[in-house]
Amino acid sequence: MIYLSYLLDENTPTYGNRNKFVAEKKSDIAQGDIANDTSIATTVHIGTHIDMPYHFYEEGQTIEDFDADFWLFTRPLFIEIRQNEPIIKEKLIEELNKVNDIGYDILIVKTGLCHERQQEKYWKNNYGFHPDVYGYLVEKFLNIRVIGFDSISVSSWSNRMLGREAHKRFLNPLKPILLLEDMDLRECTKSNSLKKILVAPIRIVQCDGLPCSVFGWTANS
Repeated sequence: MIYLSYLLDENTPTYGNRNKFVAEKKSDIAQGDIANDTSIATTVHIGTHIDMPYHFYEEGQTIEDFDADFWLFTRPLFIEIRQNEPIIKEKLIEELNKVNDIGYDILIVKTGLCHERQQEKYWKNNYGFHPDVYGYLVEKFLNIRVIGFDSISVSSWSNRMLGREAHKRFLNPLKPILLLEDMDLRECTKSNSLKKILVAPIRIVQCDGLPCSVFGWTANS
């Protein structure tokens, strides 16, 4: 069993480097207080997090609309690609075309950016996904409910207009494929394949995004 999500701290990168995670001690044993008590201030779109349809649609679903068993995935499809262009489309679809089994329930895409997360390029030159990837998935893989990846967002910072369209396509309330962004896929390889994934979002009422802990069971577990 491995983690597929990152710890949150003040160095956590965010999309466009616009937000920060701040933790502040309100009560501190080291300063003579009875107990430690910490408050945090942050965006919900930080670290490994899930985008809800409500992120781009006023009538879109939030965490209240998903049953507990929605978050357990027993048929993960893991795809590893090496990408040069900022927008992911052809190479991913080429790999997906090789897949004959259409019963998968979650797609995990590893680009290798997870190994460069502490560099500026992670948030400034991140890979994004073309909106057409959504159309391909809903036509061929009817059971996929979530797409997760090791880029900070489905939207490339260098092409934010296309990124907004990608968000709208994937989060379409009529047939959403939820976006699991900024995953830690450093331990994932084709030879160490995932056989089960549990996504555990923080359950915040009427919220557009939710930080998550994500757990993976490998073929060796």
